[in-house]
Amino acid sequence: MGKIGNQKRVVGVLLGCWRAKGVLDVSNSFAVPFDEDDKDKSVWFLDHDYLENMYGMFKKVNAREKVVGWYHTGPKLHQNDVAINELIRRYCPNSVLVIIDAKPKDLGLPTEAYQAVEEVHDDGSPTTRTFEHVPSEIGAEEAEEVGVEHLLRDIKDTTVGSLSQRITNQLLGLRGLHSQLSEIRDYLIQVNQGSLPMNHQIIYQLQDIFNLLPDIFSDNFADNLYIKTNDQSLVVYLAALVRSIIALHNLINNKITNRDAEEGKKEESKDKKEKKDDKDDKKTDDKAKEKKDKDEKKK
Repeated sequence: MGKIGNQKRVVGVLLGCWRAKGVLDVSNSFAVPFDEDDKDKSVWFLDHDYLENMYGMFKKVNAREKVVGWYHTGPKLHQNDVAINELIRRYCPNSVLVIIDAKPKDLGLPTEAYQAVEEVHDDGSPTTRTFEHVPSEIGAEEAEEVGVEHLLRDIKDTTVGSLSQRITNQLLGLRGLHSQLSEIRDYLIQVNQGSLPMNHQIIYQLQDIFNLLPDIFSDNFADNLYIKTNDQSLVVYLAALVRSIIALHNLINNKITNRDAEEGKKEESKDKKEKKDDKDDKKTDDKAKEKKDKDEKKK
């Protein structure tokens, strides 16, 4: 982690192991003290003593994890990355560089993986080292997935409905699709201008994508689109009718319940009043009878 107020990039070491079929599994990492000159990028410092001490302690915990590469918070490649990679190659000949974007602006993975390769020049000049992009993905083991699911279940916002979540996910998906299409457009423009070499594998995949697209200019497509839209509109209309009928039914039931409750209260108050009147009449009769008895005794 960088210090508070320090906007320089963070550099660290990746730990993991190689799996079958040439797949590298990066399972752990730790940061290494690093500094570089802002004006002269060829001047930099990496504390390899700290690296060796930390790796020794990690090895005591898990001997399977070895140094497989390094990372930094670019967010892009830097001029001195090749020189830093040569230092990391002392601990891992086939080191991998992972650039992490700590503040991603676009959707997608915030990481990019690279591997150093020898670049051969056509003019006969000595070969130079450069970075080649390596496909990567972020995954989790079963135990980690269970833990993340429990955490998400605890922090789930109950005030947000499923409809809003689904719409939000669709918006995020459309934004991601837009960014990917923009990258494809920029790539084709650069290939057309000659600034990038043509990769036939990418062109073949783009052709497969275009073959899957429907012919929107045909008459059958327009008719089918209208039919599908009308069917969906009919379902929405019926759902709105059913919802209105159910709401009206609930309103009528509510009014009937309130009316019965009011009538019950009126009858209860009436019964109480009648009982009170009967008690008063009885008391009056008792007093009259007592007075009559007293008068008879006096006579």
